[in-house]
Amino acid sequence: MSGLEFLRSMGRGELPGPPIAELMGFGVAEVEEGRVVFECVPAEYHYNPIGTVHGGLACALFDSAMGCAVHSELPAGVGYTTVELKVNFLRPIGIRTGRVLCEGKTIHVGGRIATAEARLLDEGGRLYGHATTTCMIFRGENGGNDRKDAGPVGEGEGAS
Repeated sequence: MSGLEFLRSMGRGELPGPPIAELMGFGVAEVEEGRVVFECVPAEYHYNPIGTVHGGLACALFDSAMGCAVHSELPAGVGYTTVELKVNFLRPIGIRTGRVLCEGKTIHVGGRIATAEARLLDEGGRLYGHATTTCMIFRGENGGNDRKDAGPVGEGEGAS
């Protein structure tokens, strides 16, 4: 299963989402080749000690959206990992912000390196932050993925 097919299956609920998304309360909203959108409704459990949403939530959204955008362009048996993440925070996120959308788009997907960018917006289009990433692309047994249900890089244990 290609990365795009895997992500679309996840978006339709046919495959489970990544455990980090469940833990942090976000999920896939849109998937197309080279573009993935995650959504999240900020809650108090996302707050840091100063009373705003912790920057780690935005970073997780950025990393997920950009990584999955890269993933959407990869064939079966090919994996990736983030090697660099650059984030710019523009304004704080709070409960009153409402639903936020993080749109990741690929910039370049080569044989060994991929780059992508993302924007974090509220439903009114107000920008809360933006980010870029560099990912390493790798081939090999199970694409380096340890998840047994990970599909796109091996369809489970023992797949090639």
